[in-house]
Amino acid sequence: MTLHRMPIGSSLSIAHKTHDSSSDCRFAQVVTSEDWNGGQLTVLRDTKAFACAHLENATEANLSFSFYLKGSQEEKLEAVLLCLEACFSSHSEIETLKISLPADTIDPRDLPFLAVANGQYQVYRSGFYQNPQLWLLHRSTGRLRTGLVEGPDGRDHPLRPPHPTGLCYERYDPVADVVVSFRAVDIDRDLDRFHRWMNDGRVAYFWELAKSKDELKAYLETLQAKPHTYPLIGCFNGEEAGYFETYWVREDRLGPYYASQSYDRGWHGLIGERRHLGKVKTGAWLRGLTHYLFLDCPLTDNIMGEPRVDNAKLLSYADSLAYEKLMEFDFPHKRSALMCCRRERFFEEVRL
Repeated sequence: MTLHRMPIGSSLSIAHKTHDSSSDCRFAQVVTSEDWNGGQLTVLRDTKAFACAHLENATEANLSFSFYLKGSQEEKLEAVLLCLEACFSSHSEIETLKISLPADTIDPRDLPFLAVANGQYQVYRSGFYQNPQLWLLHRSTGRLRTGLVEGPDGRDHPLRPPHPTGLCYERYDPVADVVVSFRAVDIDRDLDRFHRWMNDGRVAYFWELAKSKDELKAYLETLQAKPHTYPLIGCFNGEEAGYFETYWVREDRLGPYYASQSYDRGWHGLIGERRHLGKVKTGAWLRGLTHYLFLDCPLTDNIMGEPRVDNAKLLSYADSLAYEKLMEFDFPHKRSALMCCRRERFFEEVRL
């Protein structure tokens, strides 16, 4: 089953064969293999057929598009993106799609993942999922200027972008059958929840932040003021579930413990709501958070982690999500495992 986030204000939807698609919920666009009616998937604009994608067969993986109605370039592009996601998500065995686009409908450079081989357009799964168009809710960042700025202990680093605000990332995870999203922390909105989570003994054992609301408010304010790190709230189906901190490694405390690179990213995370614990949802937020960080900056090749070595549950997910343990080392306050997820391995091996 595949669920597609529809952009706010979009009039496009997938035509469903087996279930109601009339809901206007942004999380309502679910596609199953049965919706490929004879290998064809129809995109509706409002209630009328706007476009369709025809999959010749999963073995040959030839995908062609037709448009029934006139539409803007944005609508046509959106229809193609939705169908490509539906195809890859409902056919996990497909690694490469050969696609045919009607003449003069879409500028091929509007599909940044599009390749050409033997005169035919091709889309690689590993390239498609590195494209932010469907899932990243703010602009990707990159090089803000030439050169580096002075960093701690000689670890000079690139100038960092402003922190994002609001909803940052949203994607349906077909493995867990849940919508995973991350939004920027709003201290006024989230402080009570953050205080409750940090004072849960299960969380406090690892985070050591069982403090008062005033102290935790100051902690978040300090975090938000730092250029290299920002906190997020993670949600399942729109419901707040956990807290995450993302950071640029080079100027963070982890930076001197290995040969950190200019655009390496790292994260800390916890699930505060006990009903959202478990292997399935842990895999979902790990896939989502790693995917988000790679989409946020195309220059990032490594996502790092430094969990406590006794966090056996978290470490047990590493290999299936393309994280590898590089070594163990000692922070002043804990012994940690240095974990690394490399971009190439993640997009080659992990099914999103």
